[in-house]
Amino acid sequence: MQHSIEQTRAFIRTSLTGIYPEGEINALIRVILEEIGGLEPYQILLGKDREISDTLFHRIHEVVDRLHEMEPLQYILGHSVFCGMELEVSPAVLIPRPETEELVEKIVAHFQGMKSRILDIGTGSGCIAIALSHLLSDATVTALDVSQEALEVAQKNNRRNHTDVRFLHADILQADELLPNETFDGIVSNPPYVMEKEKETMSENVLDHEPHIALFVPDDDPLLFYRAIARFACRRLTSGGSLFFEINPLKADATVEMLRKLDYKNIEVMKDLSGKERMLKAEI
Repeated sequence: MQHSIEQTRAFIRTSLTGIYPEGEINALIRVILEEIGGLEPYQILLGKDREISDTLFHRIHEVVDRLHEMEPLQYILGHSVFCGMELEVSPAVLIPRPETEELVEKIVAHFQGMKSRILDIGTGSGCIAIALSHLLSDATVTALDVSQEALEVAQKNNRRNHTDVRFLHADILQADELLPNETFDGIVSNPPYVMEKEKETMSENVLDHEPHIALFVPDDDPLLFYRAIARFACRRLTSGGSLFFEINPLKADATVEMLRKLDYKNIEVMKDLSGKERMLKAEI
C-alpha cells in the first residue's frame, strides 16, 4: 500500500503528538521528508498527493519509532550540521549545539587574518577544531580527546570536510607531560560542565542517548575540567595568548574567580543568543 506525502505527514504528526512540542514536530516532519524521503521543500508543499513507495514509508516508520523513544534525530540520520559543514555524529559524541557555533564565531573573529596555533581540548566530534581549520586559513589546529571512539568520529569528519586538524588521544586530567615542547596562541574547550544534580531538568533525548562522559561533572567539583585546562593553558599559551571556554551559566562567576586566582587577565564573559552567560575569553 502506497501513501501520499500528506498521509505520511499526518502519520508522523499523530505518532509524535504529546511527545514533542508542536513546533518541533513541524521541524521533524520537514527534516524527515527531506533527509529520508529525498524531497525538495517545494515538493513537500505542492506535491501533497504525490505517493511515496512502501519501502520509503517503512523507513520513515522506523525513524518515527526511534523518535518515539526520544532518540535524537541527528543520531538516527548519522549526521548533523555545524557552521555550515556536515559532520558525522554517533552516540560516542555530543551533538553539536548552536551555542557552540557562537563560540566558534568569537574565536574566528579574534584570530581572523593571523597566523595562529590553536588547541581544542575535548574535541568530541571535532566540530570546533574542524570549523576553525575551515574558517581560519592561516591557523594550525590541534585537537585532543580522552575517548578513542570520539577521535575516530572526529577523524572521519576531518576527512569528510577536507580540513587539516591534528588529533591526539590524551586525557587533560593527566596532562603534565602533554605537548611539552609546544605552545599555542589560543586554547579552546567545551568540556563537561553539567552537574549531576542538573540531570532532573534535562530532556530524555539528551540524558538517555548522549555520552555522559562528555556531559557531567561531580556536584562537589563542577570546575574540575576548567581548572585542569586553565592550569595547562598557563604553561602552553604564548604571552598574550587567549583561552576560550563554553561554560555552565550557573558557574560563570565561579569560573571567572578561578581564572583570576591563576592570574588570567582581561576576562570576559559573553552571552549567547538566548541571553545566557555561555562563553568566556581570558588572556594570559
